[in-house]
Amino acid sequence: MHAPVVPALLGAVAVHRVAAIAIPEATAVPANVQIRTSQPQVTPAPIVFRGDRSYAHDKRNVLSDIASGVDNVAKSWGSVLGTDLPSFFTEGIPNWFQDFPTGTQVLSKAGISDGDLAAKPTEVLNIPPYANWTDRGWNVRFHGNVYKMPNISQSKVDELANIFLVDVDIKDLPADQQAQARNLTKEIFIVQQDKQNVSFHLEPASSQGASGQPGGSNSITPPGGNETDNVQRLNVYTSGTETGNATAYLVPPEGITFISDIDDILRVTKIYNPKEGLLNSFARPFTPWMNMPDIYANWSQTLPNNTHFHYLTTTPEQVTRNYMDFIYKTYPGGSFDTRPLNFSDVKATLSIRQFLLTKVFETFPKRKFVLVADTSNSDVMRDYPQLAHDYPNQVQCILLRNTSATDSDDWFPYDTSGFEGLNNKSYMFFKVPDDLHGLDIANGQCLNTTIPQNVTFARQDEVLGLHGAGSKVPGNAAISLFVAVLASVFMLL
Repeated sequence: MHAPVVPALLGAVAVHRVAAIAIPEATAVPANVQIRTSQPQVTPAPIVFRGDRSYAHDKRNVLSDIASGVDNVAKSWGSVLGTDLPSFFTEGIPNWFQDFPTGTQVLSKAGISDGDLAAKPTEVLNIPPYANWTDRGWNVRFHGNVYKMPNISQSKVDELANIFLVDVDIKDLPADQQAQARNLTKEIFIVQQDKQNVSFHLEPASSQGASGQPGGSNSITPPGGNETDNVQRLNVYTSGTETGNATAYLVPPEGITFISDIDDILRVTKIYNPKEGLLNSFARPFTPWMNMPDIYANWSQTLPNNTHFHYLTTTPEQVTRNYMDFIYKTYPGGSFDTRPLNFSDVKATLSIRQFLLTKVFETFPKRKFVLVADTSNSDVMRDYPQLAHDYPNQVQCILLRNTSATDSDDWFPYDTSGFEGLNNKSYMFFKVPDDLHGLDIANGQCLNTTIPQNVTFARQDEVLGLHGAGSKVPGNAAISLFVAVLASVFMLL
């Protein structure tokens, strides 16, 4: 099937664009079917974008943030349990995910001229979208960006890569890690191209295989209307470039949608350990967290065919290719949401997660949702229970890995106060993936009763022994925390 030209995704400004695609209901794929695009509707951004502004990354910002955290701990234990710690700690979103260069800043830092860039081909990042059925047809939420990748010398790439590596020089890494760090650095130093038209070619794709992975051997089912009970897929090919290919997921009005974070729940990141978090994000191969892929494969195989997997990460858009490649090789195929370009601070990052979560819930008001993440992100700890309060008939389960229960590197308290008033059988804090085995998700069983919960609707931390308001903490716990912060600083120096 051939689609007409679809207005472009503006890489520098409007990165979220919605296009309604009307696909005829049929029992077979008719010849020469035309997919019609209606006038696209722009999804408003939750913050004001500044296309004329760039943000230079400075490794020392990480050090100064942590140093101020040490100072706060030294002054008052209450700072740790309150909100005085730097955002790096309290929000679980490190500085290296906040200050990527954009626009002309990329050319300046890479030493590239406008003339050199003009000769480079235009490329597209097309993030796998979801689609919902409306009275006008399937509404596909295309999003991504259009960009050019400058031709940067390896010596310059290495210099730029070292900005994102703490206490490690890229030349000291193994060869495979050097290659990944260089590739990721090139993806960060792209230049967005606005006012570009992009055309897509769409075809029905093979339905998901028994494992839930893409490329199953089942027969092709043409996209139908709201009578379908199955999640269906369309291959999306971007004309003029091989970089813009993606898969669109046509999601029926009813069923179960898993919304899953990725870092420290699906893969090993250790975002709460600065040096390890950087290496795991920029250089080391992505590694699944324990046997979590088996749990997801089981859900994909045993739950009904209307089950939809959606992956939401606040990782910036530029580096999501690694995330998508990892997910599609390791977990069931599904749609993606990520942080658009030009989101430069923690407030913007937090608002985009809440915005994207709300968008999915409002798009599928009849679907049930299973929310999966870990306790190291305070925005998750706030937004997930709030969704259960705001949409009580839609949140089926909240499943949270308790990172501090199994990883002594995570000694930051997390707040469970938002869970007060919720059905205590609708959520579970678990330690290892096997804790999720055997849950009857389809019928609403979210709690493995053999796993102690110890939830007191206040500050929690297993490493520090906190299960309450935390107004007073044993002296040795405070000392341990102070030493841990100091250790983090020394690692970074």
